[in-house]
Amino acid sequence: MNMSYNRYLYQLCIFLLLFSSISHNHEFNSTYENDYLNRIAFPLGGMGAGMICLEGTGALSHFSLRHEPDIFNEPFTFAALSIKGGCARVLEGAVPSWKFFGAPNTGNGAGGTSYGLPRFDRATFLARFPFATITLHDEDVPLQITLTGWSPFIPTDADHSSMPVMALEYTFTNPRQNVVDAVFSFNARNFMRIERPSEWGGQYEAGDQIKSIDNGFIMHQNAHADKPHYAGDCAVFVDDHAAVIDHCWFRGGWFDSVTMTWRTIENGEVRENPPSDASPGASIYVPFRLAPNESKTIRLSFAWYVPLSNIKAGSAPQGESTCCVDSAACCPRTYVPWYAKKFANVQEVAKYWRMNYNDLYKKSELFRDAFYASTLPPEVLEAVAANLTILKSPTVMRQHDGRLWAWEGCHDLGGCCYGSCTHVWNYAQAIPHLFPSLERTLRETEFTVSQNALGHQTFRTNLPITAPEHNFYAAVDGQLGGIMKAHREWRISGDTEWLRRLYPRIQASMNFCINTWDPKRKGVIEEPHHNTYDIEFWGPDAMCTSFYLGALSAICSMGNALGENVSDYQKLLNKGRLFMQEQLYNGEYFIQIIRTEGLVAQDPVELSRNSWTVDYSPEALALLKLEGPKYQYGNGCLSDGMVGFWLARMCGLETPVDREKVRNHLSSVYRYNLKHDLSNHVNPQRPAFAGGKEGGLLLCTWPKNDQPSLPFVYSNEVWTGIEYQVASHLMLEGFVEEGLEIVRTCRQRYDGRIRNPFNEYECGHWYARALASYGLIQALSGVRYDAVRKALYYRPQSDEFTCFLSTETGFGTFGIKNGTPYVNIEHGFIDVREFTATD
Repeated sequence: MNMSYNRYLYQLCIFLLLFSSISHNHEFNSTYENDYLNRIAFPLGGMGAGMICLEGTGALSHFSLRHEPDIFNEPFTFAALSIKGGCARVLEGAVPSWKFFGAPNTGNGAGGTSYGLPRFDRATFLARFPFATITLHDEDVPLQITLTGWSPFIPTDADHSSMPVMALEYTFTNPRQNVVDAVFSFNARNFMRIERPSEWGGQYEAGDQIKSIDNGFIMHQNAHADKPHYAGDCAVFVDDHAAVIDHCWFRGGWFDSVTMTWRTIENGEVRENPPSDASPGASIYVPFRLAPNESKTIRLSFAWYVPLSNIKAGSAPQGESTCCVDSAACCPRTYVPWYAKKFANVQEVAKYWRMNYNDLYKKSELFRDAFYASTLPPEVLEAVAANLTILKSPTVMRQHDGRLWAWEGCHDLGGCCYGSCTHVWNYAQAIPHLFPSLERTLRETEFTVSQNALGHQTFRTNLPITAPEHNFYAAVDGQLGGIMKAHREWRISGDTEWLRRLYPRIQASMNFCINTWDPKRKGVIEEPHHNTYDIEFWGPDAMCTSFYLGALSAICSMGNALGENVSDYQKLLNKGRLFMQEQLYNGEYFIQIIRTEGLVAQDPVELSRNSWTVDYSPEALALLKLEGPKYQYGNGCLSDGMVGFWLARMCGLETPVDREKVRNHLSSVYRYNLKHDLSNHVNPQRPAFAGGKEGGLLLCTWPKNDQPSLPFVYSNEVWTGIEYQVASHLMLEGFVEEGLEIVRTCRQRYDGRIRNPFNEYECGHWYARALASYGLIQALSGVRYDAVRKALYYRPQSDEFTCFLSTETGFGTFGIKNGTPYVNIEHGFIDVREFTATD
């Protein structure tokens, strides 16, 4: 009863907030309405388990339950409300205008959609991740209505946060003095069917029927003899025993089934039919009566099960087995989701979801309330929470044994850039703190599966996870970043035995990096080095050397803790510190010295023959003689120029060089690269990330007017992950307002009018680099828990302060009151034996 009452109060507060604070502009971390609802699509589902998006109007879209994105998959589904003696409405706000023209299928009139059915006049949307609440209003509907969508998200509990489930809670309140009789319904065609009939009707195969489950139905797709991965189910059900189920809509051609279904809804009736072959769709009806001031919540639950796929990526060395490295049993040859090894079928998933719903709701609420209790600026809370939706998108996957694997992002119809790409996932700071055990599986894969005996790491991991071919360059930033991240995982977990087991592999990786990119032992990355810009830099550069010095710092710290001799690494670190400060700093910011002579490497033309990203045409050869290799940055002011030092700070390490010079570099990036109007900016690359009157942080500028004719690819673009990386690094170094300005500029582009606020994209939707936003918490608060020392580090604040804290064993809030630090634990436990103030 307490939980139900608390939920009622929460729904009431949301309703009052949404309709008492309506404004014409979207304010950060607040409600969306009107045109700001246009592009909202809020992911629901578990990590690596599939996704359905709740749109700003209340519609469902982006159905991606088959282990890969299907961005424009908006099947015919809708919830509706019928007031007896009154009107009937789809439980959504107005259809966004962009869906009527130019979207898929609109050229033929958008048949097969529900866009032509009556909807509510007004909707507002409020995100409180992992919950999102929509309030609907219509003068002809005598009820107050809220819809809350959610799926479990409980830091430290990776398995419950990876469930293939979601729920929509529709709450109806009668504010009037008369009794209201109504019927709620949820209506859907079989969205699990792969070979869908046309919008004009069409026949379903007998085996792809709609099945029964308590108080609901199961959308079913049979496996085909040559396509076993077609098999899939999604159960949809309510928690109300008054539910009436129509398993089989009226069968006919053209629009017959939809016409007859809406007639039933409009008349305030219910229709009951048993499962039948060739069913065009199904409905759940829940009749209810509300006395004056009475409320009712109808819980609509989804649970799905797609046990197989045809997805694989990468390649194994010729002739080698695809068996698991740590097991005698062979791996599946294609991706199998983690949940398929926990549950036998959709009925088991649905049963577990029913039995554990209230507990998972309560624990997800604990996270939500702890996170939003923060006194951090609203633009920061919005940026961090909005990008946590990446974890619920098809970007993230968990294979059969529970190990994490990920794309960089999502194409419209498939993953983009496979393999938990190390030089992209370097930036992502959320999973290490929220689900540390999952993050450690990435380190274990990098060092024990993707790394060979020489220490060479492939920066893209096979799927399923197996030993790869080593037939391309290592990524300098990805491999060195992994060494720093191993240090981070050790400090977060406190598991020194884990580190001890991994250390020989870490050392082999470090030695490979030295031998490959610093063979002359100068303490600087000098030989041509592949990096996150998908090209090779030639000669010493600050960006990649910042990774090198950070990795040397990390291995010295780890080696000292294990009693290893790290003197050679320390000497290289000392050399590199001096080289970087004396030769790679131009008085304002750090740079690259483009160099092809005196290196071990072949000349750029010969090297390019092994590259898929660089080639030399006759024109490019002429340019090579004049300027040197293509795709360098030289004396440019690179936004990512200090990224290795930022990552070092995120990983619990100190900045290896003079911090004043680092501050100067960051100040230069802010001064030269942050633009508030891109109308006159030239971007021949990928302009959709930011353009026109929008602002953004450019990847690089050349304040000395010495830009190469062909600078590194992407240099004219704007990437949100780098905006957050620079913003949080500025904050770490004391430039708080400058960092906040970058965050605000970024989030203003994602206000719902043109772009989805919950889908920051780069090379694909829900791009992993944007998870750099989580680093804003540490940057502003200084909060970092060290499980090795049982110490909590923080930055002293002048005022009372609260922020979210998540560790290996629990989560809650960190705060300062009257100058005294404290921790409130909301879930699990956190063993804090000392508080340590930092600058």
